[in-house]
Amino acid sequence: MASNSELIALSAREAVGLLRAGEVSPVEMVDAAADRIAAVDGDVNAMPILSLDKAREQAKSLVSPDDPGPGWLAGLPVAVKDLNEVAGVRTTFGSPIFADHVPDQDEISVAHLRRSGAVFLGKSNTPEFGAGANTFNEVFGQTLNPWNTALTCGGSSGGSAVALATGMAWLATGSDLGGSLRTPASFCSIVGMRPSPGRVAHGPGRNPFQMLSVDGPMGRTVGDVALMLDAEVGRNPRDPISLETPEASFQDAVDAPRAPARIGFTRDLGIGPVDPEVADICTAAAARFADAGTIVEEAAPDCHDILDIFQALRAALFVGVRAPLLEQYRDQLKPEMIWNIEKGMAQSTGDVGQAWVAQGALYQRLMTWFETYDLLALPTAIVPPFDVNRRYLDRLGDHVFDNYIDWVYVAYPATLTSSPAISVPCGFTASGLPVGLQLIGKPRGEAELLSFAAKLEEILALGKLTPMDPRPGEVPASS
Repeated sequence: MASNSELIALSAREAVGLLRAGEVSPVEMVDAAADRIAAVDGDVNAMPILSLDKAREQAKSLVSPDDPGPGWLAGLPVAVKDLNEVAGVRTTFGSPIFADHVPDQDEISVAHLRRSGAVFLGKSNTPEFGAGANTFNEVFGQTLNPWNTALTCGGSSGGSAVALATGMAWLATGSDLGGSLRTPASFCSIVGMRPSPGRVAHGPGRNPFQMLSVDGPMGRTVGDVALMLDAEVGRNPRDPISLETPEASFQDAVDAPRAPARIGFTRDLGIGPVDPEVADICTAAAARFADAGTIVEEAAPDCHDILDIFQALRAALFVGVRAPLLEQYRDQLKPEMIWNIEKGMAQSTGDVGQAWVAQGALYQRLMTWFETYDLLALPTAIVPPFDVNRRYLDRLGDHVFDNYIDWVYVAYPATLTSSPAISVPCGFTASGLPVGLQLIGKPRGEAELLSFAAKLEEILALGKLTPMDPRPGEVPASS
């Protein structure tokens, strides 16, 4: 039997292979994860809610289907973001308002994972209601970056990213509105994918027709992310935009990695600042596609108005989903939440209508651009991880951001055009901090995007650096 340290070091696909073959049991996998959590979580605070006894019960009672498909996880332990409800497991949404909330049923995405043989270890930390790209809240405090525990791990899926990077889980759930799984993937040197809306059934919620926020897979490798996506997909009648399961497995796509014919790379979309070292690392990584015969050009679609579009539509979504909380619990909400809801309430219907029209024009510009290019490559985050005590990045150089979310503007194009995007580890700064390259594909083109990402992962050969032990450090002078 493999030791716990050997089990933790396995990729998710390797672990599932052993589980399917009966060479290791789901309970043994839970025990390995539990030992690892006990060893490292005190240093990073990624998994504040544990349900290990329930996980062992679930593992013991797991029944394999007669015909397990490619997404059958066979009892693999998974971390669940504390925005996703798991039946019988405390779910706080990172808010003191719900500090003692225990749901009686699974959220749809969790139910699909349970159906696919996932075992739930517990909940990973998130900022309040997932608002913000630094993982801290008033219930559980800060989650720290394992590459330097003085720094932020990003957010809002920061706990999930840290759990993966440190070997506390093999897969983890994430969600993404403004880069919420892509930014922590970049900051923690793991892989996070934002699929097209509907690819992973979502909710049920107050606004089931919204297409800005999605659930998506997070793993240590592109192949692991493909495995989790295979486990998550499927039509659900309670999500009106959910899509049918594709005929081909997403793992088939990563097992046949291919290079795009032509890609466009941009350092900054032509609209904002980027840390020069991050930009240089991403430029060099994107250029490596040429090793496989890809034509790499400096090019990007016209994104001149994405800040205004995103802020208007995000604020409107916050009103629809969170305004009742402002009315009843204003004194318990963090200031960024209050600002975002009130921004939405101050907008007119004309403001929102204009944003919808501008979003449609942006989509058409992107479709025209994709007639020439197969892929858009750009930094996942405009900076490396920064001081965890900064609530958000308020400035970069001489540029001052006037709100808590615009520093993640490089995440907006995929969100606003319903395009799949993935962050792949692409290098490290001189001080040893991770950097991710973001790849944006054509809408509903997850299989093609995963194939391209797998090719880049193969070229860069950075997929074996995690799991790793948390490293204490200091805040860089420039942070």
